[in-house]
Amino acid sequence: MHPSFAKPIKTAIPLHAVLAKDLKDWQKRLPYLKDSGFSAKEGELRLVPGKAGLEAAVLGLGKSTDGLALAAFSEQLPEGVYRLGEVPEFCGAAKAALAWVLGTYAFTRYKKNNRVRAQLVLPPGVDGEEISRIAEYVFLARDLINTPPNDMGPAELAEAARKLAADHGAKFRVVQGEAQLKKNYPLIHAVGMGSARAPRLIEISWGNPRAPKVTLVGKGVCFDTGGYDLKPASGMATMKKDMGGGAVALALAGMVMGAKLNLRLRVLIPAVENSVSGTAYRPSDVFKSRKGLTVEIGNTDAEGRLILADALTDADDEAPEILIDLATLTGAARAATGMELPPFFTDDEKLAADISRHSMAVDDPLWRLPLWRGYEPTVAGTVADLTNNPNYGFAGAITAALFLNRFVEKAKSWVHLDIAAWVDRPKPGRRAGGEANAARALYAVLKERYGR
Repeated sequence: MHPSFAKPIKTAIPLHAVLAKDLKDWQKRLPYLKDSGFSAKEGELRLVPGKAGLEAAVLGLGKSTDGLALAAFSEQLPEGVYRLGEVPEFCGAAKAALAWVLGTYAFTRYKKNNRVRAQLVLPPGVDGEEISRIAEYVFLARDLINTPPNDMGPAELAEAARKLAADHGAKFRVVQGEAQLKKNYPLIHAVGMGSARAPRLIEISWGNPRAPKVTLVGKGVCFDTGGYDLKPASGMATMKKDMGGGAVALALAGMVMGAKLNLRLRVLIPAVENSVSGTAYRPSDVFKSRKGLTVEIGNTDAEGRLILADALTDADDEAPEILIDLATLTGAARAATGMELPPFFTDDEKLAADISRHSMAVDDPLWRLPLWRGYEPTVAGTVADLTNNPNYGFAGAITAALFLNRFVEKAKSWVHLDIAAWVDRPKPGRRAGGEANAARALYAVLKERYGR
């Protein structure tokens, strides 16, 4: 159980949340709100004094419908034990408990956080173990993404995966450096060969081999300079997050294994550093992929789709029931839907509907974009089967998805998520920095399908 949850006590202080439309009613019930100038604007917190100390804490919601809005309580409240009072249904019960825990997050590896935390009595009927487990793995992804690249290279990402596997009794394997050529992962090796930090293909296997197969593939570019097509300084500023797909894949795997869902889980993370050196791959190079398709390098800064191609081919060979890939893949996705609403692509209508439904239900929003086949010719190479730099100046997120789709044939269902793995506009429970986009939404989908 998360340490910010407390056992029920009679003196627990009630927490109320007030929509702007209900302000007048609350001012009558608690005159202090009117006297103190409380306006119920979003994020406004008021501590209501009583005869014996703190009588209540009241949070303004404005016109918000944010299911995680109550994270503002745990982010701001002083030490004490609190309980849920009157709050709107859209942010109550389990959502309130999850929001409370998410609001306690702090990245403390390099800077101490001595704040004494408030505690919440779990609302009746809420599964505190489930909430704690989900938050634990959201925090794992955030920590991995927030860690600077000098301390989070391919080796360190592999170690995080090894620890996760050990925690759940899963099998763990790494294919490293020159062994990738022998094992037929040429594109992963090509992207990683410019760095002194050897590339790795990280693999976790867990669950009953006879259960439905679900495979996760996560992009693990631990830092992306852009290679010879070098990014400007502004473009490199947040590139420690370019392994966010791998981090979120590990977070989702942790949730699945922790809940012991009835599936056979496989996780593949190609982990590389895209560097500039005498051994780095070049624009106009051509490599044969694991699938046998040749790929012309039109731009060394489009490296993510290359490493994913080999990993997807490996994953697809097993014909899993669901194949999910997660990647901080394109700036075009951010231009299309912003940082807060990552797009996803799939031809499976039922899976698309389930993802959309659960993403909104758990406040982990995702938005479907089309796999528009009319753009298929743009990924054709000039001197090779494919190019990693489509001959088209628009629809970059779609053409990237179409490139990846060329490496998936046998999976019953495939979905590609082009996530940001980053918060640029902080909200309650979502601090600026690394974020586990899509992990909670996908976990809800898998739990519904494979829960025991």
